[in-house]
Amino acid sequence: MYEPHTAPPDGAMSPTPRLAPLSEEAWDARARGLLAPEARDTGNRIPNIFTTLVRHPDLYDRFMPFGGLLLRNGRLPGRIRELLILRTAHNTRAAYEWARHVPLAQRECITDADLERIAQGPEAPGWGDGEAELIRAADELHRSSRLSDATWDALAGRWGDADLIEIVMLVGQYHMVAFFLNSAGVEPDPGFYHTGMWNR
Repeated sequence: MYEPHTAPPDGAMSPTPRLAPLSEEAWDARARGLLAPEARDTGNRIPNIFTTLVRHPDLYDRFMPFGGLLLRNGRLPGRIRELLILRTAHNTRAAYEWARHVPLAQRECITDADLERIAQGPEAPGWGDGEAELIRAADELHRSSRLSDATWDALAGRWGDADLIEIVMLVGQYHMVAFFLNSAGVEPDPGFYHTGMWNR
């Protein structure tokens, strides 16, 4: 069984939130309307990422359709999407992002062994067809903001033009989210605490 670490990685989060989630009592009519479609966690809570981001309602209003397209209505199969997101969360040490996506990944048949492998990187044994190339793509985008010719060519042998665009945009989207989560110090939601394999 996959066992998460129990302590957050050094420097990955502030000890307390720099921006606290906006309490429900403080929601104005616009915030209430923006947050209304969001699914609630156990305890009738809206996740902290949304109640923090809604402090910038104009950005929230435009960001959510784009993020939702990539998360729910993109071209990439769910397993591929979650492999890319989790490797990005690992690379950016985004504990919140990792925590929220482990359950989504498990619904896409990502196993405990896969989670260990995501932390180990593209050279780990046991990747499925073409999956190591995707993990390598996430790593290259993280390190140098572009795909090498070898990685691009390998991906282009399996994926169409629109898929290649989505791979790059998906990794970029979750870098942006990680920057926000880590910098604002967004705290894990109750029941969602996984820090990943940060020591790998």
